Amino acid sequence: MGENTPMDEFCGSTFWDANQTWWTTDPDFTPCFEQTVLVWTPCAFLWLFILIDFWYLKASLDRNIPWNKLSIGKVLFNVGLIVITALDLIMAFVKKGESNIPIYAVDIWTPIIKLATFAILLIFIPLNRKYGVQTSGCQFLFWLLMVIFSIPRCRTEARMHQERRDIINSQEATPHDFSWETYQFCSFFIFFTFTVFMLIFNCFADQLPRQTKYKRGPKEIPELSASFLSRITYSWFDKMALKGYRNPLEEKDLWDLRPQDSCKEVMPTFAYYWNKNVRKNYRRMAVGQETKAQFSNGKVSFENPQKNGKKKGMASIMPPIYKSFGGIFLFGSFFKLITDILTFAQPQVLSLIIGYVEDYQKAPQPEWKGIMYSILLFVLASAQTFILAQYFHRMFIVGLRIRTALINCIYRKALRISNAARKSSTVGEIVNLMAVDAQRFMDLTTYLNMLWSAPLQIALALYFLWQQLGPSVLAGLAVMIIMIPLNGFIASRIKTYQIRQMKYKDERVKLMNEVLSGIKVLKLYAWEPSFEKQVLDIRDKEIATLRATAYLNASTSFLWSCAPFLVSLVTFATYVLVDENNVLDAKKTFVSLSLFNILRFPLTMLPMLITNLVQTQVSVQRINKFLNSEELDPDNVQHDSSKPHPMSIENGHFSWGDEDEMTLKNINMEVRKHNLVAIVGTVGSGKSSVIQAFLGEMEKISGTVNTVGKMAYVPQQAWIQNATVRDNILFGKSYDRKRYNQVIDACALRTDIEILSAGDRTEIGEKGINLSGGQKQRISLARAVYSNADIYLLDDPLSAVDAHVGKHIFEEVIGPKGMLAKKTRILVTHGITFLPQADNIYVMKLGEISESGTYSELLRNRGAFADFLMQHLQEGEAEEEEIDQIKRQLSQTDPALVAPFEKAILLARTESLSDSISVTSADSLMGGSLRRRKMRQNSYDSAASAASLKKKQENEGKLIETEKSQTGGVDFSVYKHYIKSVGIFLSVATLVLNFVFQAFQIGSNLWLTQWSNDKEVEHDTGKRNMYLGVYGAFGFGQVLAFVGSCLILAVGCMRAATILHAILLHGVIRWPMSKFEITTRGSLLNRFSKDINVVDVTMPMLWRIALFCTSAVLATIVVISISTPIFLAVIVPIAFVYYFAQRFYVATSRQLMRLESVSRSPIYSHFGETVTGVSTIRAYAVEERFIEESDEKVDKNQVCKYPSLIANRWLAVRLEMVGNLIILFASLFAVLGGQTNPGLVGLSVSYALQVTQTLNWLVRMSSDIETNIVSVERIKEYGETKQEAPWVLESDKQRPKNWPEGGRVEFKDFQVRYREGLDLVLRGVTFNISGGEKVGIVGRTGAGKSSLTLALFRIIESAGGKIMIDGIDIATMGLHMLRSRLTIIPQDPVLFSGSLRSNLDPFEIKTDDEIWKALELSHLKTFAKSLAAGLNHEISEGGENLSVGQRQLVCLARALLRKTKVLVLDEATAAVDLETDDLIQKTIRSEFKECTVLTIAHRLNTILDSDKVIVLDKGQITEFASPNELLSNPNSAFYSMAKDANLV
Repeated sequence: MGENTPMDEFCGSTFWDANQTWWTTDPDFTPCFEQTVLVWTPCAFLWLFILIDFWYLKASLDRNIPWNKLSIGKVLFNVGLIVITALDLIMAFVKKGESNIPIYAVDIWTPIIKLATFAILLIFIPLNRKYGVQTSGCQFLFWLLMVIFSIPRCRTEARMHQERRDIINSQEATPHDFSWETYQFCSFFIFFTFTVFMLIFNCFADQLPRQTKYKRGPKEIPELSASFLSRITYSWFDKMALKGYRNPLEEKDLWDLRPQDSCKEVMPTFAYYWNKNVRKNYRRMAVGQETKAQFSNGKVSFENPQKNGKKKGMASIMPPIYKSFGGIFLFGSFFKLITDILTFAQPQVLSLIIGYVEDYQKAPQPEWKGIMYSILLFVLASAQTFILAQYFHRMFIVGLRIRTALINCIYRKALRISNAARKSSTVGEIVNLMAVDAQRFMDLTTYLNMLWSAPLQIALALYFLWQQLGPSVLAGLAVMIIMIPLNGFIASRIKTYQIRQMKYKDERVKLMNEVLSGIKVLKLYAWEPSFEKQVLDIRDKEIATLRATAYLNASTSFLWSCAPFLVSLVTFATYVLVDENNVLDAKKTFVSLSLFNILRFPLTMLPMLITNLVQTQVSVQRINKFLNSEELDPDNVQHDSSKPHPMSIENGHFSWGDEDEMTLKNINMEVRKHNLVAIVGTVGSGKSSVIQAFLGEMEKISGTVNTVGKMAYVPQQAWIQNATVRDNILFGKSYDRKRYNQVIDACALRTDIEILSAGDRTEIGEKGINLSGGQKQRISLARAVYSNADIYLLDDPLSAVDAHVGKHIFEEVIGPKGMLAKKTRILVTHGITFLPQADNIYVMKLGEISESGTYSELLRNRGAFADFLMQHLQEGEAEEEEIDQIKRQLSQTDPALVAPFEKAILLARTESLSDSISVTSADSLMGGSLRRRKMRQNSYDSAASAASLKKKQENEGKLIETEKSQTGGVDFSVYKHYIKSVGIFLSVATLVLNFVFQAFQIGSNLWLTQWSNDKEVEHDTGKRNMYLGVYGAFGFGQVLAFVGSCLILAVGCMRAATILHAILLHGVIRWPMSKFEITTRGSLLNRFSKDINVVDVTMPMLWRIALFCTSAVLATIVVISISTPIFLAVIVPIAFVYYFAQRFYVATSRQLMRLESVSRSPIYSHFGETVTGVSTIRAYAVEERFIEESDEKVDKNQVCKYPSLIANRWLAVRLEMVGNLIILFASLFAVLGGQTNPGLVGLSVSYALQVTQTLNWLVRMSSDIETNIVSVERIKEYGETKQEAPWVLESDKQRPKNWPEGGRVEFKDFQVRYREGLDLVLRGVTFNISGGEKVGIVGRTGAGKSSLTLALFRIIESAGGKIMIDGIDIATMGLHMLRSRLTIIPQDPVLFSGSLRSNLDPFEIKTDDEIWKALELSHLKTFAKSLAAGLNHEISEGGENLSVGQRQLVCLARALLRKTKVLVLDEATAAVDLETDDLIQKTIRSEFKECTVLTIAHRLNTILDSDKVIVLDKGQITEFASPNELLSNPNSAFYSMAKDANLV
């Protein structure tokens, strides 16, 4: 050798000797190399990455792991290693000093480095214990490297020891002093043993920490206490996989959420950065004014962007997201960087393998090199597998956390958004922000790193290609670059279509939401076809955009499928044509090909990523717009306790957020403490608005509003949660039995609760679907009374209840002797009965207070109020003593009024009746017999406490069917159903074309092999051109086949999407009403949005990838088997392993996905419910509780989501290891099998390198398809549910055109029940009504009044007996024939968003004149004329922009337009003030003179002029005669009802 290198001097011996290490059949390292590089490398690794361990200590949520065998063992062995190393250092001085051997630097520095390293490891043992870190990857890897790198030295030491023994045993006389060498030999092996033990210790995790920030339950996720080894192989997930394989997983099998992913941990960080961002974006008006945190939840408070002064720009969610979750994301990116670099090491090793095979004939290399190359390839691939899994895992966690943060952020915002802002987006759209847009982020995070990774991969690939082929690469690059703008263009087109599709989808879901909310009304009016058509029209537009997108997608995939081929073709052609001397040999060809294959991935990903980014950008804008929208101004209402009265408004002007429209003007109002203030006025005069102003829901334009104390609010339309009756009343308060029972009796709920199947544990459907209007109203009132607030805002709580119940409630609750007597109350009312007991009365007119004062003052004024009163008295609803009272007051205040008053009374006397004897009997109404009530209360309590009863109640009270998550495999019939929808021909064609594509691909590659092995090409240009030409031809075959399959698939999937949606819609709209009552709207909407979206967008993509992967895997196996037939032997066991991993995974993963989608619905249902009831939630100030409930639901969803992401990683690691084995065997067989054809070897190994990815995708896609096909299954299930009777029958055509002409209605022994298995509601009802008769139906709540009308419309089908109209049995005709010939004015007025006109006449068959006429008769003409758009006035979702009274009038107008012979009035006049009521009655009397009118009555005057009265009790008719006849018989029930009301 030449002169010494510094390292040689450092060791005092040779550092590197190539002959000893490389050019030999028996390789070995030099001792110097072993003692320096092989020791320093692991140490350097540790020092480099120990920072990560420090970060883990800082981030740990736990503390204090107890000492245990493992940690003690670690300490002992670690100390042992320190002792040995220290000894080495000392012995170096001692021994070498004795023997006069020079001491080299290596003897000092290597032990010192080791000492420092072991010392820091020793420090970490107690540190990890203290901070509760159970395992450390960095330390595990250090020990692993230490062991591996010590192995060569083991071999060296053992050999030298052998040599020393030989020398000593030989006859040479020279004595040798081997003491230093012997010492080194012993110390090294002890050191090695200890290192191995430390490695083994580090394979296990430490015990559980004693203190944890969050309680660790028995269902704790094993990952938290899994060791590093278990974490990178995901073996901690094995238990779940096994469990899921044995039997379908259920919710109880799942683990708890990792604390660091829960809302409690994610939200504070996000909120902190969001608030900083808000402050930056909105300059404050006043300097130094600190923004108030609007909301504090634990420590989460979000600031309101609107209130911080002038706008500089929208506060965006992006910066807070970067700052909150960037750390983990960057850590993940670091992993990505490593895998990218590893990817490029593989082609380099491939070229070494091809070189090895090429040399095989000329000068064979030693065999160990071939084996080493194969193993190296395997190690690289495995390292890549583990690191990539960690990368994806990190990305998913980030995605989950971002989703959590966004969902919560949106939820919190929805609680504070102002009314004007809420109007601009419907409930459906806001829910979509949560369901779709937040999800987008999740899908994106995984790919976001491709933004830098793709360019890096492209650059590296080009660099290596340049080394192979020189400048010719540029030709290939040019082709790729040309592709990019083409793709960009297509991507931008796709984007426009996507936005359009989103818009249509929003529209469709919004419309569906309304259809499902108002389904009862649609059925009663037989309007379903009109709405079905509307939905299908939107759907057609949606499908058209989807189709365009699909074609564009096919064209991009065409570009990208032919890209790699075109690139290689152009590059090779350029290479051979540029210069005669350029020859393609196997090495060049296949290394280039594998590099091109690597290139393919980033090039495909970039455009996909760009479209994804674009979609997410759209989502970001939508979320930003929402989060930046205006919030309710907390300063709308002050809480200044120094003011004299608890509630006051001074000079208030208010609007509903539209600056130009002033709703309330000049409002001055004060409510003294403990007073009852009434607000009266006609419909639309602004009574409810005053209450909203007190609540702070209206925009205050000027003036001040002040309230002091806790509020309770009873809205005009009760807002009922989907929970039990008791939960609705308690509303988050604790249960106080005594108070609860008091409230229930006061609110007259006792009998209702006794009727319900499970008492107060009965679950109420969404929007209170299974309660009557009066029950909802009373529950809403009970909630207010129970809440025990200081201030009560009662918005007409007595409108939907019967007169008696109303009186009872007033006396027991609202009035001066009621439960609320000591509270401050505002009551909006239409009834006059209670006004004398009010302390003050405000009369509203056109948004102003026209007069105010006490009852007697107002009477004296003889203003609007006196007229109001007179008119009311003629309705004959006043009670005896009240009349006397009014008389007395009149004679004192204004004697002139007495005469007209007496006349009004006489009129009223003759007509009288009551709908029901209310909840408690008449005497207790009068306040008597308290004792009896007490007794009842006690017996009720003792009965309820019986546990057995409770259980039974809970089960009976379940109304809503919990959304089932099907278990087990997806039935083959579902696939069949889908394939049928796609079309058999299209399915087969796609398959065939895919295989043709692969055949062309294999062909072109085999042709390349032939070409690269052909030695004659060097001299023969003709032959060369022939090779080139055929290669090109193969390529174009590939392209054509691929595009064909893409297009056909796209067409087929669109067809399936159209058909499936049509089936679903067709099926659901024809469900019987009973099915809607037991299905939540959330799960129905889930079908129409989420599941249809899967069929529209997800399925086509999955099929495309799955088909592509299947054919690619088959192709790989074929190619490898051609080149090394022995490979077939290995393929069978590998296939088995593969199959089992896949089965385990699919069973578990599918079930997890199902659980996840079931746990997702409640998030959205709860959100939708919140948005609807937001004013009630704000009034009671329970936002916190709702936020917590939402967080809980999100966490529960994560509990299901997280394991399914892990299942993916678990599978990936296992599958990729299978793929890596394929690589190992393919390369080993090529090397050892004496294969002499370098081309074939290159081909088979380069195919093997790709197979890992493909295998992975294949299982993923097959399981994704299985998971997503569940959507098809659900659609199929909902579409095939039992339907109501046919709408149209052939026999209908023979019926008279103008049936029913007479309007005769007969019931013959008619029986009916609501649903199968429930009791009869009507038990054998028989009566006859001749044409044109007016009949009133009375009876107490639950007597079956409504059931009678529902049966008439066949909403509920008969269980016996029949109904005849004009002598035709209604059961024999189509539903639409029947329903379109009857008219109903339903109890709840339901309107749909759209024009006023479409609400009156959805089929557009009436002329404008007819419509205006109907509006005039229903007294809406002046209102409609005052609207700018007239008949085209847009009505918002649910008719929110009309008052309740106006909605009722619209329903009247509908009835007038239809004008059929039979009219049913269902408690129609409850929500209307007296004037309007009078108008409606007059209209009905004059307009429906010739018709048969059935009235379900509440008010006396609605019935007294009718021809007959039906009295129902418990589903049977007790009396049926004219009112006068019944009143003249003192024993009749009718008479006693009237008597109870003091009317006879």
